Amino acid sequence: MSDEELVAIVVHDVAPATWPACRALLAMVDGLGSPPVTLLVVPHFHRGTRARDSREFVDAIDARVARGDEVALHGLFHADDAPPPRDAAAYIRRRVMTRGEAEFAAIDGTEARARLAEGIGLFASMRWPLHGFVPPAWQLNAATRAAIDACGHPFSYVPVRGGIYSLPQWQYERTANLCYSPDRSWRRAMSRASIAWEARRARDLRLLRVSLHPLDSGFPPVMRHWQALIEDALRSRRAVTKQQAMTAGAALPRYAPTSVGLGGKLSGT
Repeated sequence: MSDEELVAIVVHDVAPATWPACRALLAMVDGLGSPPVTLLVVPHFHRGTRARDSREFVDAIDARVARGDEVALHGLFHADDAPPPRDAAAYIRRRVMTRGEAEFAAIDGTEARARLAEGIGLFASMRWPLHGFVPPAWQLNAATRAAIDACGHPFSYVPVRGGIYSLPQWQYERTANLCYSPDRSWRRAMSRASIAWEARRARDLRLLRVSLHPLDSGFPPVMRHWQALIEDALRSRRAVTKQQAMTAGAALPRYAPTSVGLGGKLSGT
């Protein structure tokens, strides 16, 4: 594995409905030297406007791909419409740690395969290169993992909250992951504490992930904090897309989580 320290800047929940907010995030990042970015595209976000039906959105993504950014598949609907949680642990994971958006946390294999196929089909029709699948809220169950293996598309990576799997062997590498949940004062305070902890953890890890969300753009103090964090990361790490991070060196396992369902986050996006 390469010992080079890397940072992957990632914009989540990219869709026609969220594009104005995503554009604000990208303007902030571009102002820091135009490092490469990974855009997590949701084909049918909350069952609103489909990605392929917005010419403005498609043209914008085409332009970002042309400049060297990566696009990855981020679920299909970005909504958890599986049967309700049956126990406290599942409730916390699917309702408290996310806003009911952990789409692949509890669906069955048939539904997981169908949603993956639709998302893969969109990328193929748009001629967008597709290397990564990022489950919403970083949660996926065993049925989804099996569906990824059987879908026929050569995905090269699947991230979860605390790390990233290299496919097809599902080798796991721990990463640091900075993420905000900005819409409540207590969530912002918890986010800042979590970010500080993750930043300390990053000192011993090859890859730092900066996970930006559309909601972040509506809070100027959050945006200022992100700018400072990214500037600091760029001083000591090489900016890469997620796919570039996976090919920079063999992602060998550093420890094995007990479940691919571990993950989730306060913002749930």
